[in-house]
Amino acid sequence: MTTLNLDDFSDLIERPDGGVRRDAEDRRERLVVPPGALGRLDELAEWLAAAQGRVPVRPLERPRVVLFAADHGIAAEGVSARPAGSAHALVRSVLDGNSPVAILADRFGAGVRIVDAGLDCDPELLPEDVVRHRVRRGSGRIDREDALTIEEARAALTLGIRIADEEADSGTDLVVLGDLSVGGTTVAATLVAALCGTDASVVTGRGGVAIDDLTWMRKCAAIRDALRRARPVLGDQVALLATVGGADVAAITGFLLQCAVRRTPVILDGVVSAACGLVAQRAAFRAPDWWLAGQAGGEPGQAKALDRMALNPVLDHGVTVGEGTGALLALPLVQAAAALAADLPERAVEAPVD
Repeated sequence: MTTLNLDDFSDLIERPDGGVRRDAEDRRERLVVPPGALGRLDELAEWLAAAQGRVPVRPLERPRVVLFAADHGIAAEGVSARPAGSAHALVRSVLDGNSPVAILADRFGAGVRIVDAGLDCDPELLPEDVVRHRVRRGSGRIDREDALTIEEARAALTLGIRIADEEADSGTDLVVLGDLSVGGTTVAATLVAALCGTDASVVTGRGGVAIDDLTWMRKCAAIRDALRRARPVLGDQVALLATVGGADVAAITGFLLQCAVRRTPVILDGVVSAACGLVAQRAAFRAPDWWLAGQAGGEPGQAKALDRMALNPVLDHGVTVGEGTGALLALPLVQAAAALAADLPERAVEAPVD
């Protein structure tokens, strides 16, 4: 893709192979375990077989957690339980192995990659391989100014595309997607409300670290004001991401689209990745067929977005920590589904009686 045109993705993205999925369903009918006995594991295995284009499905060997990090200017409005500009602390916790996603990724055998798309901190605070992708430092307050310039939005989209290509080229066979952000749920709720045509109060949740009622009201007001700025640019995804998105949100959108191009399945985490999925769906309606919703995180904006994309969460355990944790919890189930579909024997065929 020599020039960035999101409309091109509609032609570049194909659905997972429907014929292979039917073959996987036929093979499932022949396994020694009775049909239906494995519940949703059968559906997960058939989805993965279609994504891989092969039957039997290949067990997952190189899953990867990819986390996009950024600070959002709207956090300065007091819409988050975390202080504005503190997302670098979340990154450091993952790097030091002290966060839930880091602990679980190590236990599940999944590598973790962090991409700084727009952190508001000195680059020297974090390793070079994290900060070298940064598009800009922080983002504008979306209730009264653009988050990014158009050029920065394009650069962030291109960054996400490049990261998706690097993961596919390195052999990653499934991505667990998440974000490390402060103010990100406010941005995500704005995008969901704009794309679904709903009011701010319908999509405003309490965030990963629960906020009190006064903070929730400030968050609603910020989303309401940002919506006024978003509606005039709804027909242009790049302009929408520049107006009320952020560097991480634009990068995740590009990442999701290119993962679908490269036939790399993705497990989505919370409201931020769901909102990016909605933007990506606008550009390429087949793209959501390549994604799973890892968990229901309790955010009303996430539920709205997943319903619009017809994605049914794999888990619903009330996990609100974010940072890719909920999506990562779904990984062992997908791995189990693939292993069983690949290794369970077929029933012996009885010889006909003369």
